[in-house]
Amino acid sequence: MTGHEDDKRDETEGREEPRVHDKRRIDPVTGEPREAAADAAASGAAPSEGAAPEGAASDDMSEADRALLAGEAAAIEAERAALQAKSEQQQDELARLKAEYVNYRSRTERERAGDRDATIASVIASMLPALDDLDLADKHGDLVEGPLAIVAQKLRASFEQLGVVKLGEVGEAFDIDKHEAVAQLPNPEVTEMVVADVVQAGYRVGDRVLRAAKVAVFVPAE
Repeated sequence: MTGHEDDKRDETEGREEPRVHDKRRIDPVTGEPREAAADAAASGAAPSEGAAPEGAASDDMSEADRALLAGEAAAIEAERAALQAKSEQQQDELARLKAEYVNYRSRTERERAGDRDATIASVIASMLPALDDLDLADKHGDLVEGPLAIVAQKLRASFEQLGVVKLGEVGEAFDIDKHEAVAQLPNPEVTEMVVADVVQAGYRVGDRVLRAAKVAVFVPAE
């Protein structure tokens, strides 16, 4: 063997054999898909130490940014609390105004009713002498028939529509709020004061007494 052949053989032995990496995803022998880890191992790629996992967001915020965000959050919370307090205050004011309006309306309605009763009472009071004449005519039998009877009937119906109530009935118990006793007649058959006769009728409108009825009363005999 010559020296030239020896040199060629030494050069061939020192040369590194070429490496072939199979990157096919399907195994040609089994037909099954290869695992990603096997591909990574075959390719020789390995994740570097300390590297963040894929999809994980890195937190690169500085302390100044954190403080700024915290301040913004505190300001938003303070503004929300202020708005809520203002809303509650406005709701309280609305409820108070509503209550005041209800009271005002009730008071106005009472005043209107009082004014109406006062007006009717004033008109009826001026006509009491005419009503007394009708009562006297009725007692004397002058209102049994004829034009005067028709006028008296219509006039009394109008007073009833206005809420005018006649006071004083024979046989009812004496009531100091609507009766005025002009005579007292002892009677052993009664145990309390009872109206014996109506001298002059009384009238009221609503709760307003225009005039108390003048009556003679039976009183228990001693």
